[in-house]
Amino acid sequence: MARVAIMTTGGTISMIQDQTRGGAVPMLGAQQLLNSLPPEIAEVEVFEHCKLPSAQFTVDDLWAIRNRVVETLSRSDVAGIVVTQGTDVLEEAAYLLDVTVGSEKPVVATGGMRTGSQVGWEGGANLLASVRVAASPHTRGLGTLVVLNDEVHAARYVTKTHTQSLDTFKSLGWGPVGRLDGDKLLIAMRLERYLIPCRALEPNVSLIKLAVGMDDGFLRYALSQKVPGIVLEVMGGGRVPPWWMATIRQAVAAGMAVVVTSRCPSGRIYDGYGFEGAYRDLAATGVLFAGDLNGPKARIHLMAALDASRRLAVPVSHFFERRLR
Repeated sequence: MARVAIMTTGGTISMIQDQTRGGAVPMLGAQQLLNSLPPEIAEVEVFEHCKLPSAQFTVDDLWAIRNRVVETLSRSDVAGIVVTQGTDVLEEAAYLLDVTVGSEKPVVATGGMRTGSQVGWEGGANLLASVRVAASPHTRGLGTLVVLNDEVHAARYVTKTHTQSLDTFKSLGWGPVGRLDGDKLLIAMRLERYLIPCRALEPNVSLIKLAVGMDDGFLRYALSQKVPGIVLEVMGGGRVPPWWMATIRQAVAAGMAVVVTSRCPSGRIYDGYGFEGAYRDLAATGVLFAGDLNGPKARIHLMAALDASRRLAVPVSHFFERRLR
């Protein structure tokens, strides 16, 4: 049987109610999570990387997890890896793995919405499904996958859509790439992979979400601080209030990588309007468009692209034009 590594990092899937602290905290260790699996599912090894709620992750934490994944997959006896973590930033962590881990071996991220103290804890079922996906030869070359509720999602598309629901992870606009159906793993789509050859992440990248009537003060502040990159979640298919345009032009002219994505939960950046501040005006300034990536993933993409751009002496746009259309 294929050997699957399980790396635990904490999150709700590992949490138990702690009366002294007034709520659930990460307490279940790697071996305790392993005990929830039937012994015949696969040859499994498990190790604990950390025990944190993912809302407490730093950029350094994400990169350390990524490096541990790369190190584990480099072993010839490991066929795939499952990473358990909190769901708060699961989509960002999974997207980072997707664009920076070059191995063809399956990488699966999973978690849970209920703690081990609650009736109906689904962590064991999600972990079991994830091990099955990571052990399957049919998932080689698919990049990083997110598996919950017996659905297999591409890291590029999946997002957390509800604060409490077990059915929170959705690939809006596309649907899951596969499902676990009884004793079978069904894969319906295979996505073209794209890697960003970075060796670190640029941490100083901000995300600004526009809302009606907002002024451009946050962007002006970022410009004054010489922030190397920023992501703007704009209206619709690519529209900003006209009073933002001067500062956006100034930021691009100053060498800041300004990435534009939509605040809408699905759909790519594009429109055919002619009024000031619409897509054509943004394109004329030289901003970078994030395609259909949401804001948090576009930020991860930019953080990786800025490092790769410096190291390879190529424009940051190189890592957007080829991948995000």
